[in-house]
Amino acid sequence: MEPGLAERLFTDRHLARLTALARTDPRLIAHQLTGPDPRTRTALATAEVLLTCWGAPELNAAALEAAPRLRAVVHAAGSVKHHITAACWERGLAVCSAASANALPVAEYTLAAILLSGKRVLRSARLYEGLRSSHDWRRELADAGNYRRTVGIVGASRIGRRVIELLRPFDVRVLLYDPYATDADVSALGVVRTDLDGLCRRSDIVSVHAPELATTRRMIDARRLALMPDGATLINTSRGSLVDGDALLAELVSGRLYAVLDVTEPEVPDGDSPLYTLPNVLLTPHVAGSLGNELHRMADLALDELERYGKGLPFAEPVSAETLERSA
Repeated sequence: MEPGLAERLFTDRHLARLTALARTDPRLIAHQLTGPDPRTRTALATAEVLLTCWGAPELNAAALEAAPRLRAVVHAAGSVKHHITAACWERGLAVCSAASANALPVAEYTLAAILLSGKRVLRSARLYEGLRSSHDWRRELADAGNYRRTVGIVGASRIGRRVIELLRPFDVRVLLYDPYATDADVSALGVVRTDLDGLCRRSDIVSVHAPELATTRRMIDARRLALMPDGATLINTSRGSLVDGDALLAELVSGRLYAVLDVTEPEVPDGDSPLYTLPNVLLTPHVAGSLGNELHRMADLALDELERYGKGLPFAEPVSAETLERSA
């Protein structure tokens, strides 16, 4: 994993459990798998399981050759696309991830963004900052409120499903677009299925939770943004590439739409980007996922999986080559 992460991921409690579950040196964190470090080479030669997290080096053929006994990878974070390669599947490695644990804070961030957007909090806060005086807020915010808002969820992913669950106590109508969702899925989630154009056209708030695939790149394009009603809000906590950034910026500069953006393309907008200062935009630096003490939830899940492996049980959160093709 990346330097400095292990100290934030694992508490003393986690380290004690880790050393009870496996023969390991918790102080040995490999940032490269084919480098000159003799300690890493020695550990890889006998390693049966790799415990990985963000910034893990790619497990390519050369890395696997250095780890002849490797049988499993336990990823204490979300997507494994950055380090699990075709060579891993060819080896027959068992792979799991803590994606379900990482999904929870993203869904919570999204719920907060939905409710604040419906209440027009961003608009009132920015206006109040400028006025610094009394104002007729009831007239100003006559279109505010979350009663019977229509929320469009793009993607019934782990995060998308969790957002739908979190919205259940509220008086909102939820639309769903997901080409892979079955009728049983839609019925269990209690949502209304629609196509993407219909979702954009009918939603007060559109929240993007689809995976980053060739087929989803810029799926929210200029035409679909134009379908969104005046004053609607786009929330993106998935990947910046799913939205046509130039088209969205044009809509935001015009003031027609609002946006809550935790991800953009590029990952960090140019220093002079209007996204930083537009009054109808809340821009955050990719912090919706696990942060601070939320890292410990992923560590707990990873150690649960390691314990299952040690007992000869299948992973509870497995990842396969087939599911990876259409997941984040």
